[in-house]
Amino acid sequence: MGKNKITDVAPIKQGLSTHLELLGLPFMRDNYDTLANQAAQKGLCHVDYLTALADGEAGLRQQRSIKRRIRFARFPVVKTLEQFRWSWPSAINQATVRNLFRLKFIDDKVNVILLGGVGLGKTHLATALGYAACLEGRSVLFTTAVDAINTLSAAQAANRLKSELKRYLAPSLLCLDELGFLPIDKHGADLLFQIISLRYEQGSLVITSNRAYKDWPGIFNNDSTLTSAILDRLLHHAETIVIEGKSYRMKGETES
Repeated sequence: MGKNKITDVAPIKQGLSTHLELLGLPFMRDNYDTLANQAAQKGLCHVDYLTALADGEAGLRQQRSIKRRIRFARFPVVKTLEQFRWSWPSAINQATVRNLFRLKFIDDKVNVILLGGVGLGKTHLATALGYAACLEGRSVLFTTAVDAINTLSAAQAANRLKSELKRYLAPSLLCLDELGFLPIDKHGADLLFQIISLRYEQGSLVITSNRAYKDWPGIFNNDSTLTSAILDRLLHHAETIVIEGKSYRMKGETES
C-alpha cells in the first residue's frame, strides 16, 4: 500500500488569509482556523461552521457601522437614557419620554422639542435619543443652533450654502441644541428657518430650548412673522416635552 500523502497546510492557510483580506472579511480571516478547530471538537457540520463565520463577520460589520454613525453624529458626549436622573426634575412626563426611545417618531417624521430651564437634562435626553438612533442604524447629526447658523453663514459667504445645507437635511435625525441660549440676528434666523423648512415632513428634528413658545419671538430677533412660520412647521407634527425644576448643575450650591 502507498504511504499517506502529508499536505503542508501552511501555504493553503496563507492563501486563504490573503483571499479573505482581499474580500474585506477580517473576522473570517482572523477566526476561520479557531472556529474550524472548535467545529471539529464539537462535531459540527460545515454549514454550522460557515454560519458561525458569517455571524461573526456580520456582527463585526454592524459594530463598525455603529461606531461610524456615532462618529459622524458629532455628539459632544455620549449619553444614554439609563444615565438620566429622573429624580431631579420636579416635573417631567417620564412615560412620554420613554416612548420616544422606541424611535417611531423618526419613522413618522415627527419633531421632538424639549423645553425647560438650564441644567435639567434637555441636552442629555437629546443626545441619548440621537445615540439610540445610531444604535438602530439611523443617521444622526448633533449640533447647537448657533453652530449650525455660523456654519451656514460661512458657507453662504463662500457661495456654498446649497451644498452645506445638505449636511443638515441628509440625516434621519437632526438634533439642534440650545436654541434660544444666545441671540440670533435676522440673517441667522433666516438660515435656521431654511433648515426647519426643508426638513418639514422630510426628517425629524430634536430641539432643546430654555424658552417657552410664547417667548420664541425674542429668539428670532423679535420677528413675529418668521417665528410664526417656524413654529407652524415645527409643531405641525411634534411632541413637546416640558421639564421643570432647578438646575442639576447648581445642586451643590443649593444644598450648601
